[in-house]
Amino acid sequence: MLDIHVSLMLLVAVVFLVLLMLLNSWLYQPLLRFMDERDKNIRRDLENVSSNTQEIDELRAKAEEVIANAKNEAAALRAKTIEESKLLAQSKLESKKEELEKRYEAFLEELKGEEAKLKSELLSQMPLFKESLKAKFSQI
Repeated sequence: MLDIHVSLMLLVAVVFLVLLMLLNSWLYQPLLRFMDERDKNIRRDLENVSSNTQEIDELRAKAEEVIANAKNEAAALRAKTIEESKLLAQSKLESKKEELEKRYEAFLEELKGEEAKLKSELLSQMPLFKESLKAKFSQI
């Protein structure tokens, strides 16, 4: 039936144990070290990510603060510019009103002068009109 050779079994056992020792030193130990290093790197990266998240949150808060300050400054500048523009427009409007008032008064003075001139001309020509009216009435 089966022949069992003890020497062959011992040789196979020795080869198997040598193979296990070689695989342990050449394959399993480096593989385990690599996996441990990878786990350490993953933990370190997770810690860095959490610290980066904190930094990002801080930077985001600073950025929002800067944006809020810029909006406030822009609103203040806009309000100041609007106020200055209103004052400038008001002063131009007032100066234009004064100019128009002066021109209106000059026009009224000129009109009064023309009225007086016309009255004096009409008064000077009144006797001629009376004579022409008498002549017209006498023809009727």
